[in-house]
Amino acid sequence: MAKLLVVHHTPSPTMQEMLEAVLSGARTDEIEGVEVEVRPALSATASDALAADGYILGTPANIGYMSGALKHFFDGVYYPCLEAIVGRPYALYVHGGSDTTGAVRSVETITAGLRWKRLREPLTVVGALDAAAREACWELGATMAATLADT
Repeated sequence: MAKLLVVHHTPSPTMQEMLEAVLSGARTDEIEGVEVEVRPALSATASDALAADGYILGTPANIGYMSGALKHFFDGVYYPCLEAIVGRPYALYVHGGSDTTGAVRSVETITAGLRWKRLREPLTVVGALDAAAREACWELGATMAATLADT
């Protein structure tokens, strides 16, 4: 069975809504053969990353960068996992109050170093979460799970 690791930093109600929508999509009944593991970024480990076949990353945009919690995750897995997880797919969702550009760029810089394969364009939401954004989060989760189910 494929394993999808969802690593998130969820300090706000909006990030919680995004996480719940992503998980709903990833766990939809139409997709079988994928186990979804959820880890807060501050407690996700190199062992979690090594055991996963793909990743969904969730972060707020904080002062033009990813959250410190997600950076902590990357700091903990980068060297221990560097050669072992090359080519694994990932997807990213980001929420910001006014801009998400720096957060996306910082995550993409690290995932490029890990040589992960971006599954789709990052999902970015600025401001309030609406029905379209919730649906996009659901689709992100379902797309990643379906991709892993096909492998």
